[in-house]
Amino acid sequence: MPAPQNNTSPLSVAYSPCPNDTFMFHDVATGKLRLPGRDIQVHLHDVETLNRMAMEATFDVTKLSLHAWLLVEDAYRMLGVGAAMGKGCGPVIVAGKAIAPADLAGCRIAIPGELTTAHLLLQLFQPTVGEKIFVRYDRVMDLVASGQADAGVIIHEGRFTYAKAGLKLVADLGQWWQEQTDLPIPLGCFAARRDLGAETISQFEALLRTSIENALADPGPAREYAKTYAQEMDEAVLTQHVEMFVNDYSLALGDEGGAAVEKLRSLAMQAGVLS
Repeated sequence: MPAPQNNTSPLSVAYSPCPNDTFMFHDVATGKLRLPGRDIQVHLHDVETLNRMAMEATFDVTKLSLHAWLLVEDAYRMLGVGAAMGKGCGPVIVAGKAIAPADLAGCRIAIPGELTTAHLLLQLFQPTVGEKIFVRYDRVMDLVASGQADAGVIIHEGRFTYAKAGLKLVADLGQWWQEQTDLPIPLGCFAARRDLGAETISQFEALLRTSIENALADPGPAREYAKTYAQEMDEAVLTQHVEMFVNDYSLALGDEGGAAVEKLRSLAMQAGVLS
């Protein structure tokens, strides 16, 4: 783990180029909002890269999957803002042809990263699959469409576009989670290194909350910033993505959000995925 920083060194903050993250971070990334007496250095990586880097405590504040956070919570404190959580917004399992969920036991399945919550949810939903192929999230649909994988777990904007690619829905893990728990599905969060200290963590948490509030109140500039990292994405899909994943849980995790995180932890432990 990197050495603890003093309270005047730049704060390293990492998030993904996905529209919900960039939308929320507009005012922070553009310098409209700042920490008093401290610069912020912004880094963007795909979520599985962020998960891997969190294992090494690379960044002071980072976006990561809930699955990954459960593995690093001794080093990272979850923030009460910025969560990717909601109802009916989970990953979906798709295939090149219509198959039943039970058929996954014999399938080669493409998964968007070993430490993603999508992988954890798959393990809870269908513990046995034929073969796991871990790839970057934006390659999953291509592998399924080309026949290199029989099925795939789709996250991010893929849940809005898989049907246009000719893929068939096998299971909606968000719907399954809702039926099993009656709680919002906890997908991702922001977390800060505990050695930053409570004051710095609280200051950044307030800063991010204000950035999210500003983006929701005046979405135009934040949406334009998000588009710079999603130039190949249809604008309607980008809007759907933001509207689905930037919500009340992003502003405040709350008791229900906390209960969802604890439910994911307990189910993972019961399944032997977490110890």
